[in-house]
Amino acid sequence: MASKTSSAAAAKGATPAGSAAPPPPPPVVEKRKPVFTKVDRLQPGTNGHTLTVKVVSSRGVAVNARANRPSSNAVLSRPPPRNTRIAECLVGDETGSIVFTARNEQVDMMKPGTTVILRNAKIDMFKGTMRLAVDKWGRVEVTEPASFEVKEDNNLSLVEYELVNVTEE
Repeated sequence: MASKTSSAAAAKGATPAGSAAPPPPPPVVEKRKPVFTKVDRLQPGTNGHTLTVKVVSSRGVAVNARANRPSSNAVLSRPPPRNTRIAECLVGDETGSIVFTARNEQVDMMKPGTTVILRNAKIDMFKGTMRLAVDKWGRVEVTEPASFEVKEDNNLSLVEYELVNVTEE
């Protein structure tokens, strides 16, 4: 009876137990081209932006020392927090400007006059105003100098937003 099942398996095209069929090749995933956004098109609460901007100014922000010091009741399994460096940088393009919050190694890249590409940037709200930020899922890249002049009189970070609750009746 065993010979019938083995001959039936051989008839269906099964491979012998000693040889394995090669795995199928992985599917080819084509990367999509980034869609570059202009600063004046940014809206509160959005993310996934790719922008080419020029740094106008950069100033360091004092970080609360208590935030970087482990407390006495800290969980021991967590690594101690490292010193965080934060800088607020005014960045922009020919359509407008916005404040970019640079963190840690991003601070070193944000020198005035530098042109950078911000990939997967998001809009954070801080005290009712928009701030541009790139977290661990994004990237900041220094690129060749851009030919545009930054339009500083259209600063989106100076516009104050207010959350309004709408009730339906």
